[in-house]
Amino acid sequence: MNSAARHIGRTLALVLPVVLVLSGTLAVTRVPWATTATDSQMLTASSGDASTKANPVAPQEALRKRLLVELQEKDPGVALTDLQKATTKHPSLARHCASIARDLGRAAVAKYGAAHRAQAYSRPVCDTSFATGVAGAQ
Repeated sequence: MNSAARHIGRTLALVLPVVLVLSGTLAVTRVPWATTATDSQMLTASSGDASTKANPVAPQEALRKRLLVELQEKDPGVALTDLQKATTKHPSLARHCASIARDLGRAAVAKYGAAHRAQAYSRPVCDTSFATGVAGAQ
């Protein structure tokens, strides 16, 4: 039995380092000493913007954020017109149009207070979603 344990120990002593080296080699896709022309674009763990590079913002969320800022800086009519232009230019955004318009309606009520003032900016964008957002914010 002693020789069997010794045989298993020797086998593990030979196989385990090989397995560890191979698994480590397979886990590494880029190493810092492998220089290429794109080294300046390579992210490191200490990079401050690593999370923004790793988790890009969805196009509809970027549009929503831009339009909400535009509503605050200008008025809801401008934001709704730009929403219509964006959905016409990029049809893939059309399925998010209603939720963005509702958010714009809520933001318009938050900015202007009374629902009737916010409702004055209504446009025929995404059916009645802007109006739904205005009514829901009361």
